Amino acid sequence: MRQALIVAGPTCSGKSVLALALAERLGGTVINADAMQCYRELRVLTARPTAEEEARAPHALYGVLPAAVAGSVAWWREEALKAMAGVALPILCGGTGMYLRALTRGLSALPPIASAARAEARALLASLGPRGLHARLNPEDAALIRPTDSQRLARAHEVWLSTGRSLAAWQREAPLLPAAPYAFRLLLLDPPRSALRAAIRARWAAMLAGGAREEVAALLAQGLDPALPAMRAHGVPEIAALLRGEIDEAEASRRAIAHTIAYTRRQATWFRHQALVDPSATHRINARITSLEQLSERERSEIFAFLRAAG
Repeated sequence: MRQALIVAGPTCSGKSVLALALAERLGGTVINADAMQCYRELRVLTARPTAEEEARAPHALYGVLPAAVAGSVAWWREEALKAMAGVALPILCGGTGMYLRALTRGLSALPPIASAARAEARALLASLGPRGLHARLNPEDAALIRPTDSQRLARAHEVWLSTGRSLAAWQREAPLLPAAPYAFRLLLLDPPRSALRAAIRARWAAMLAGGAREEVAALLAQGLDPALPAMRAHGVPEIAALLRGEIDEAEASRRAIAHTIAYTRRQATWFRHQALVDPSATHRINARITSLEQLSERERSEIFAFLRAAG
């Protein structure tokens, strides 16, 4: 069976740095597994690989969707399989756990969701918060979804609004798209919270200095539906409010940093509790990666020994 590598973890943990270093060493292709890095208008705010980094090793699925189009798990899974088919070593890199799980564990086929239902679910999540939306769920979904899992809560509510049936019922009855026919190895970055918080603050400052305002201004000029995923990317609502004069830069920064920190907390929790691959094919890295050389010789040896064990 063909081998594939996954580099996963929360935002700002160093996934892209590690994936690129491994692609250079192993002759791999870095394939994006981050929902927001798919959007072409969001290079700065999603910290997409630079042109120089993309020149160092092949990259795929970065900046391939216009912001006017809503990406989905099913869309990404299909595109990822196409990208993986023609390369020697696919290295899937990203923090969107549901994308990766659809690849490694398979995907339930769900009905199309009405755009009005999706917008209503997202609006309720924003106004009520995760626990408030959880209280509105049908009993079957409420029993299965944690009150803090905002992504699944919104998904369950939009399915209910659009179809009149619970998400659990659809997942139980719908046929599964099978797991991808690869032997997956997972490098899971799980750095200390303090390191992530510092990295998030530093990245935000770099984004503001690197054109984030101009990027959001250009996005807003398209007049897109605010419920679209790209319009809800971290930093977009905050900078949009700044550009409209509703808040100052300090408040925009405070909100964006706080939201990103909360999101990384949810990401880390998800990755700790979801088995993307068999535990024996997972190597946890308790550090934030800024370069492969930053790790000790022992840590680097452990990573490459783990990868060699795949055969």
